[in-house]
Amino acid sequence: MEYRTGETAGRGVRAVVSWVRRAPGTYLWLTLLFGTTVALRHMTPGFETEFLRAHSTNVHELAVRPVAVLVSSTFWLDGGTWSGYAVLYTVLHAPAEHRLGTLRWLGVAAGAHVLATLFSQALLVRAVHYGYAPESSLDTVDVGVSYALAGVAGVATHLIARPWRYMYLAGLLAIYLPPLWTSPGFTDVGHVTSVGIGLACRPLTRGHGPAWDPLDPLRHAHTRRAGRGEDAGGNRPE
Repeated sequence: MEYRTGETAGRGVRAVVSWVRRAPGTYLWLTLLFGTTVALRHMTPGFETEFLRAHSTNVHELAVRPVAVLVSSTFWLDGGTWSGYAVLYTVLHAPAEHRLGTLRWLGVAAGAHVLATLFSQALLVRAVHYGYAPESSLDTVDVGVSYALAGVAGVATHLIARPWRYMYLAGLLAIYLPPLWTSPGFTDVGHVTSVGIGLACRPLTRGHGPAWDPLDPLRHAHTRRAGRGEDAGGNRPE
């Protein structure tokens, strides 16, 4: 019994190590987020706000140093807990990186982050110009990883087998669309834009193995049970 328990634990550890090693980008990013989250906890509230504003993708910073803030803003969390993001990264980013490879996965995440940011901020500029938003919103704190996450969540639709992908897509839209009607904001527009960008990345998913089917483990288990029911000659016992 102890031997079997140890063997099972060993397989579990190897499976976890393999999972992490096949998604280096996901877990390096998550590790950096852990470090920056710890750093934020050692800042005073006032300093934290000004620090994050300087690393934000708001209109002011995008006009002054666009590349720098588009990159740096993805290494800070503004709301939510690191542990919560660890779950989301493991459920969404890691499987996508496994299937697409690190470069394509990163391309989707970065593309969604950059394009959704620029689109939502362009809308904000127009809103300020026509008096629908205050000028102070041009220099607000705007950091985080949610656009990249939404983009990867969108492309993940194409990695799921039918009919499950349609259920997944319905759930995804149920998360991101309602805020546009209940309490619309430019961040909500960015999230929906990111999902759309991810969905548009379908060509990147071709040629990367069969789509994931949640029923596959049950089918494999049934096949193994059926195989154990056969005798050494390949015949089922009478």
